[in-house]
Amino acid sequence: MSLMSKTAAFTGLDALRNLVSDSMAIDMGSEATIIVVRGRGVMVDEPSLVAVSTSTGEVLAIGLEAQQMYGREARDVTVIAPLLDGVVADFERTKVMLAHFVRQARSGISHFSRRAIMSVLSGITQVEQRALLNAAERAGIGRVCMIENGLAAALGAGVKIDDTRASAVVDIGGSTTSVAIVANGAMVHARTERIGSRDIDAAIIDHVRRHRGLAIGEQTAERLKLELVSATLPDNLAQEITIKGRDILTSSPGALEITAGEVYPVAHEVVRKIVEIISMTLAELPAEVAGDIYDRGIILTGGGAQLSGLDNYVRDQTRLPVRIADEPRYAIVRGLEQTFAEPLWLRRVIRCGPDHLLDFERDASALET
Repeated sequence: MSLMSKTAAFTGLDALRNLVSDSMAIDMGSEATIIVVRGRGVMVDEPSLVAVSTSTGEVLAIGLEAQQMYGREARDVTVIAPLLDGVVADFERTKVMLAHFVRQARSGISHFSRRAIMSVLSGITQVEQRALLNAAERAGIGRVCMIENGLAAALGAGVKIDDTRASAVVDIGGSTTSVAIVANGAMVHARTERIGSRDIDAAIIDHVRRHRGLAIGEQTAERLKLELVSATLPDNLAQEITIKGRDILTSSPGALEITAGEVYPVAHEVVRKIVEIISMTLAELPAEVAGDIYDRGIILTGGGAQLSGLDNYVRDQTRLPVRIADEPRYAIVRGLEQTFAEPLWLRRVIRCGPDHLLDFERDASALET
């Protein structure tokens, strides 16, 4: 029996336990980690990056601090993303990073977290799921359960868990795109592909190097994407910005002007592939589900949903209504958070062992009374 379970047996300590422990919703992605604490809102929203000493292996910085080093690391420092394509690629660094973020999210008087719900990709393997669970438990969270990110995004985008008709939710992250068809609080169909908004950055870096002879970093590519890239043909193709990097021929610092018209086809190839994933998923739906989607259209969530003109491009290609969820980057974590307020949802949507499920239901019921 866990320490928290033993503590719960002493009814006189129930109120104190609620004061000094946190219920967390954790969206841990390759691009960013977002943590919401029930009743306190978003407490962490930082890049999923870790700066490591190449000589000792020591973790030197995490999150925003590591991002500030990225591309300008000291010669004995490297910045890594311990999650790759939404799954754990480096367990030890993932554990350290999550523990750091959990400490940030906790209230000032809390020394532990009673429970957390995390999002996972559809189709994640048991090994990958266990790696995430172990990382969370070693971060000091008493009980951890999981919900597929497509279902969590749907709940966070306003889809009701008792809605009998189907809804289509497309979550576009940094390195993955997930298409989820949800009805009756369950996944009807799902597809996850390893492509996301970060692929636009990579395509821009490759294009500028090959065709303009300038090596640029990921931060410069990200700025280009935010300022110039559009999923639809830009109104002003001549709009330009100056980018700086290393000249390939001379190996000296260099700069050049680049226009919206030049980067549009580069980014559009990635956008086209994302929309192909959506179209292929829609083509696999049963007739009744397809009829619901025809009426309701598609909801876009995730950081990639904020790409300029993406909703219009998806609408044009699918001939369906398309809307972007409110605060699309937070759709998944908001959906996870909702399960704390609705104890009856837990058994229907959560992935975890029976003991943890009973604990979650008991805790949620107690908090509602």
